[in-house]
Formats: sequence, structure tokens, C-alpha cells
Amino acid sequence: MHEMVYANRELSWLKFNERVLEEAARKDVPLAERLSFLSIYQSNLDEFFRVRVGTHVDQMHSDQEIRDNKTNMTSAEQIQCIFAAVHRLNTRKDEIFTELMMELEDAGVRVVDFHTIDEEESRHLEGFFDREVAPLLSPIVVDKRQPFPFLRNQEIYAAAVLKKPNKKKERVGIVACSSSALPRLVQVSERPKTYMLSEELILHFISKIFSNYEIKAKSLLRVSRNADIDADALYDEDLDYREFMSGLMKKRRRLAPIRLEMSRDLDKRIVKLLCKHLETEEYAVFKNNTPLDLSYLFMLQNTLRGNSELFYPHRSPRQPASIQRQIPVLDQVRKSDKLLSYPYESIKPFLTMLHEAATDPKVVSIKMTLYRVAKDSQVVEALCEAAENGKDVLVLVELKARFDEENNIEWSRRLEEAGCTVIYGLNGYKVHSKLCLITRMGESGQPEYYTQIGTGNYNEKTARLYTDYCILTHDQEIGRNAAQVFQALAMGETLKKSGPLLVAPHCLQNRVLEMIDEQIALAKRGEEAYIGVKINSLTDKKIIDALMAASQAGVKIEMVVRGICCLIPGVPGKTENIRIVSIVGRFLEHSRIYIFGTEKQRKIYIASADFMTRNTLRRVEVAAPIRDEALQEEILSAFDVMLRDNCQAWNLCSDGVYRRNRNDQPKLNAQETFFQQAYAREQKAAAKK
Repeated sequence: MHEMVYANRELSWLKFNERVLEEAARKDVPLAERLSFLSIYQSNLDEFFRVRVGTHVDQMHSDQEIRDNKTNMTSAEQIQCIFAAVHRLNTRKDEIFTELMMELEDAGVRVVDFHTIDEEESRHLEGFFDREVAPLLSPIVVDKRQPFPFLRNQEIYAAAVLKKPNKKKERVGIVACSSSALPRLVQVSERPKTYMLSEELILHFISKIFSNYEIKAKSLLRVSRNADIDADALYDEDLDYREFMSGLMKKRRRLAPIRLEMSRDLDKRIVKLLCKHLETEEYAVFKNNTPLDLSYLFMLQNTLRGNSELFYPHRSPRQPASIQRQIPVLDQVRKSDKLLSYPYESIKPFLTMLHEAATDPKVVSIKMTLYRVAKDSQVVEALCEAAENGKDVLVLVELKARFDEENNIEWSRRLEEAGCTVIYGLNGYKVHSKLCLITRMGESGQPEYYTQIGTGNYNEKTARLYTDYCILTHDQEIGRNAAQVFQALAMGETLKKSGPLLVAPHCLQNRVLEMIDEQIALAKRGEEAYIGVKINSLTDKKIIDALMAASQAGVKIEMVVRGICCLIPGVPGKTENIRIVSIVGRFLEHSRIYIFGTEKQRKIYIASADFMTRNTLRRVEVAAPIRDEALQEEILSAFDVMLRDNCQAWNLCSDGVYRRNRNDQPKLNAQETFFQQAYAREQKAAAKK
């Protein structure tokens, strides 16, 4: 049964990243955008190694044998499969990279090495190395008096096997190639848009750096270090939590290596020596035929800016047709619920509402949960403005938002300085909800709630790149429920019972299971039953098994799952009534939608939670009911469009393989369709004026 209906989480994630990689190979995607997808593939993989592979490495070395609860694989078995899959994917990455570099050259941009330049260019680069590069380098020769240096996470080093003339003993020389004073792309002579990577320049002239030695072999190196730290397990209540997290970030930078990447083949003896110094395993060594860090591809993009055909057509978020610019947003929300759909519609109405609340004399308090915010956050500015205007501002800043901790620590200081009350999450739980509650004195003199619940972070930058929903509502029952959530958080507790909101960790998974059971009961009575879900990941075994039971009962189930999916659809007798689609395209699919039932008895939610155990049981998450019928229809229509996408969508098949959703229907790109719809609504609203 395991092999038939369950997929391993890690291998499923690698399949998702493979879909990202394949976007870099698509001829119908503009060249500059394909460069982005290739770079994103690598950065995704880097984080996967640091977090997920790092976790399995730790589990391998623990006394307890831990197995995947769906495929029964041990951590060692999963790592073996992961590494085999990554080697295969890297071969495909090499092919795509070579193809892209050829197309880039046709577009007038070249990245060269010393095999592809002439003597004059070689002399120019040698002079540049002597004048501009060599003075910045700090080479080290490893011996008994000089231990092997600490290699910083994901930075590039040039390594050489050194030998003194007439001496048998070999040594290792190491040079750091990363320097803020050194450009990653070095201009090659006067030839326009012709570059060489600085690390290749350093590696080529490494004989000049170690001039007293013979160079026996050389390669570029890059180490990925474990980022898996359990903050709650290490925290002491006597410590200042923010300072503790600052220290934890420094510790993360020095965690154990879990992957070593090399640009050239080295003798096995040397590889073994490097692994010994780094305290890593030889199976964790990867030979790359592409540059070790592909982030420079974004720099190459900038050299192509003059040619618009090499980029996606410009798309900017539209003014939501349901919101009028000249009327206060709070007043409009009081009359009817508003649904914003990013990036097709602008986040500005929500920011406007926050600024209105900051200056409105009738607003008495603003409460908000922050997980990831922009570097120059207008959201934080509005909260600070509100506090400075005497409002009671409570902000929960999640300092355990992985890789955003330092940004959040800085913003928490800024909020405190402005007079906000800042709390830092809960012991044992991350607060991942996207919840904002504004309390305003109404005309009757009684306080009224204005609530915003979203699927994505309060981040103006990602609101232009990620697809997300947010609901703005004056529904007082929802407002009171949101107030209960904040009251529990302020007490360092989790909500044990909930009202219309689904609130993890205690009131989301169980409520979802209940709604699945309701659909099963309908199907068994011969009535129409339906479940529709859009999420980023599906790993929660309880929910997976419930969906499987629903399929067996005859419930029609349609799912849009962007990334990890541990359920295999279409298996006869098990999951034959389940269809699963993944959309990978220009924008990152990030919204979460839950749909249960049909027509009058239908329930629709937007949520911050994926169907992952970490979300349903180990985080504070919030799902909000969509009660307005017009907004329900808007979400249902969008969900239908996503299911019919035949440009960006992949179908997960019963053999566990993703295949592009191709059919004879007219081309339908869901993301482009939503932009066109948002533009049409905006134009229609403007025409009415």
C-alpha cells in the first residue's frame, strides 16, 4: 500500500524543484526569465540541503531510529535516495545551463573562461588580477601550525594541492574568493558584455598565489552547512529571547557541513582529505559542471534590460474594482467584505486601511502577527505611526521565521522604540498566521472589529511575486474570534476552542477532518459530495488518509498542490476520485483555499496553513470562512481556471510522475487570465465613474 498511494516528502519536494528547473528549459519562456528559474532551482536546492537534509543527517546520528510515517523509510534510506536524485537533476541542470549560455551569447552576452579568450584578453586579465584581485586575497597553506580554515556557508573557495620542489609531502592551499570589494563578474578587456567569474580568475592564477609551490591539482569548493536548529529545545527562560535568537543565528553559521560541491575532479585521496578536514562524508561530495553559485545570473539579466522581448511582459497589480480610492477603506469594509487577490490586485488598499487606522481618532487598538515582512516595510511603518499616535498596538513578531530571523529582530526593536507592545511567539509553536485586528469605536459608542486574514505575509515585495488572498471584513463574530486568538497569544497560550475561524494547533486539523467526514456521509447517502483544495504542500497523514477514505466513498476531490504532495492520485480502488495539479509559473503559487461541499451547503475558507503536520499541529495558523456569496463565486471561478490551466500546470499521475497538462482546448494560462480579469474589472469600475 505504501508504494501505491504514498510518496516520500523529500523526494516529492525534489520533483517540485525539477518542475522549477524545467521552466528554465522552456522555449516559450523568455530567455532572461529562464535564467531566473535556473538560479531559483539552485537556491531552492541549497535551502533544501541546509534544512531537510540537515535534519536527516542529525536523525541518522541519533540513537533513535526514525522512519517516515508514510513510506517507512529511515533517514539513511531517504538520504541515499535524495543524493541519487540530486545527481540526476544536476546532470539535467548542466544540460540546461549549457543551452542557456549559448542562447545568451546569441543575445550578445558572454561568460568566458581562459579556453575561449585570446592572448590579449588573457594579458589584460592577468594585469587586472595582479593589480585589483591579488591584494585582496588571504591564502592559507594547511599544515601542523596552520589548521584547516573554517569555510563559510555557501561561499566559494579556490583550493589547490601543493607540492614543494624535491619534496614528497603534499599540502592543501585555500583561498577565499568572496570579497565585497571584488566584483563577481569581471569585464574581459574592451569587448562589450563579455565577462569572467572572479572565482575562475582566481583559480586560473592560483599558481601566482602559491608561487613557492608546484600546483598538482586545483578546484573551486563550496560548502553547505546544516541550518536545522531547534530554538525551543535550546532556549532558557532566564535569557532575553531576542538576544538568544541573535546568538542562535551566529551559531547556525558554524554548523556542520552537509554537502561539498567541487568544480573539478580531484584525486580520491584529496577528496578524502577534504572530507576529513570538513568532517563530512564522501557521498556528500558533488562535482558540478556549472558555476557553484548561480546567483550571478540575476546580474546577467540586468545586461539584457534593453531588450524587452527577453523578459515577461510587464504586469503591475491593479486597483481592486471593489474598493474606491476616494472613500476611506474602513468605511467600505464596514459595508461589505473585500477580497484582495495578489499579485493581480494591489496590496495598497490594505496598507491604506492600516494608515487610516493609525490616524483615525476612533481607532483604539491594532493587533497583528508578523512572520516575514519587507526590508523597508510600510506595514511596520504604519504600526509605528499608530503607536506614536497613542493607539494600543500589539505585534507578535515571529523570531523563528527561518532565514528571516535577523530582519525580524531588527524590526522588533524598531516597533518597541515606537511604543508598540511586542511579543515573540510561543514556546514549542511558530506563529505563522496572517491576522490583523483593528478595534474602532462605532457610532453607538461600542467597540467594533475590522479583521484582515490572509494567506500570505505582510510583505509588499512578495505581494507582487506570490499569489495570495486576503479578506477584509467587518463581521463581528469573526472579529471576536480573532480577539480571542490575540488574547491567547498575549498570555503565551494557544486557543483551545474556536468559533468561525479555524485556528491551529487545536482547532484546524480536527475541523478539516470533520468537514471531510461530512462529505463522506453525503456520498454514502448518494448525494453530491465535493472537496476542493489549493495548498503549497500535502504531508499530513491524517488528512491524506481522510482524503483517501473520501475518494473510496465516491467524493469528487480536486486539488492544486504546488510543491510537496505525499498522496498519489488516480490509484484504482484507493484514490481514483482524486485529481492533483501543480502550477509552476511566473508567480509563486502561495494561496491556500479549502472548499467543502456544493452549492447551498458549501463551505469555503482561505488559510495560512498547508496540510502539513507542522502547520496543522505545531503552528498557530488561521483559516477564515468566506461568507459573502459574490466572493465565494470569485474564488470558485479562480479555482476552476487553475484546474483548466494547460500552459503552466502539471498533472500528478497514478505512477507518481508529473506530466504537463496538455489538451486540445485553447491555451489557458491561469496567472495571465487573472491579470486580464483584474484589469477588466478595474476598467469597468473606472467607466462607471
